Amino acid sequence: MRLCSAFLFAAVLCRGQELPLAPEAKVVTVSPDGGHYTEPGIAINPRNPRQIVVVFQGGKNAQGKANAAWSDDGGITFTPAKGTESSDWKVLGDVTTTFDNSGNAYVCSIAFDTLGTSSYWAHGAKRNGIIVRRSPDGGKTWDAIVSNVKAFPGVAERGIPFEDEPRIYADNNAGSPHLGTLYVGWVEWQMTQSVMFISRSTDQAKTWSAPLRISTKAGLPRDDNGGLAGYSQATDADGTIYAAWSDGNSIVLTTSHDGGQSFSPSRSVVATGPAYFGEVPGVSRVQGFPNLAIDVRKGHKSLYLCWSDYTNGDVDVFVASSKDHGRTWSAPVRVNNDPIHNGKDQFFQWMVVDPVTGSLFVDFYDRRTDPANYQATLTVARSSDAGRTFENYALSAAQFSPFNAFLGDYTWIDAFNNHIVAAWTETTTKASRTNTETIIKVGSASFR
Repeated sequence: MRLCSAFLFAAVLCRGQELPLAPEAKVVTVSPDGGHYTEPGIAINPRNPRQIVVVFQGGKNAQGKANAAWSDDGGITFTPAKGTESSDWKVLGDVTTTFDNSGNAYVCSIAFDTLGTSSYWAHGAKRNGIIVRRSPDGGKTWDAIVSNVKAFPGVAERGIPFEDEPRIYADNNAGSPHLGTLYVGWVEWQMTQSVMFISRSTDQAKTWSAPLRISTKAGLPRDDNGGLAGYSQATDADGTIYAAWSDGNSIVLTTSHDGGQSFSPSRSVVATGPAYFGEVPGVSRVQGFPNLAIDVRKGHKSLYLCWSDYTNGDVDVFVASSKDHGRTWSAPVRVNNDPIHNGKDQFFQWMVVDPVTGSLFVDFYDRRTDPANYQATLTVARSSDAGRTFENYALSAAQFSPFNAFLGDYTWIDAFNNHIVAAWTETTTKASRTNTETIIKVGSASFR
């Protein structure tokens, strides 16, 4: 079954400000009808940029599982894939995806049966873990064998840590001594603290190294302000790994020069507002966790951090850059270009650097079109001057209401040669005060 795209032709008007539609913008719904779907990840195959995989969590009747769909036409149409579910675990979630240098696609997710105490996952936690599955053909089919990055399989075991928010990355840099290595970074919730871990695979996810703690300073033990969260990674052309996450009111950075076998002491590099904020109208919880990206082109040294917070009163999206391998950082640049202090929120951002052109792209939910700061659209911002200025475009001009819905914890975006694909969660027109269905949409655009 092919899911056809919908074309958007209207510009978005915002109090006299016209937000143009992204060039050649197209939007398609990739999730089935009648369910609850959130937290998408999306990736472009660098060996075949027309090949794209999108993954997301959820299902009908709120059943948690990992879902995938594939495209071989640059994201204009998608076909649902099978084989990403698991019969060993009741719930799969926090799904992310990547392609390696050989063109294999991967889906990574947490796996568990029940959570611990609300927001205090390690309290009463039972078996849980992180699993990875591979696709050798661009997401069409998936290996039957699942590899465990880290798992606590004991059914009756209690008082164990809870593994959360894993994100998978691949070193695809031709000049890297670690070309083809896969990395998964995540937060582990313990009874007394939260810590960051990383594991690596050098055999296409068949086996994984013992988890290595990379957070010098631990965070608080709850999934809330003060806990470590939001692992993000960028790999330089020489294989250097940069890893970042949120720690209270700052972003923490660490580096590795040996393919993830050891890391420098993690340190705060950018001050921010709180990472969690629950005052975005109609959204139960919004996270402003950082995203890390790097310009890998020869002769370029730009490293970028992107996040969102309410230091300006309403929630805005920011980018800071470093030209000296993360030692020093620029002052934050505001990405959304609506009037400052206008009371409109922009949130759930994600960032990518185009590996071919070096352009910086950021997508985010945007409420500038609603005078009541309630309805949202999806905006993509582009910088062609190393993050100094940003142009804003509507990727999806259709408003949606997030009332009574769980939108997840993130959106996602990828880019190759100025073609971008972004994935996000929306509520459907069937939304009500008692039951709000959600769907996953993918938008594409080409910036010539």
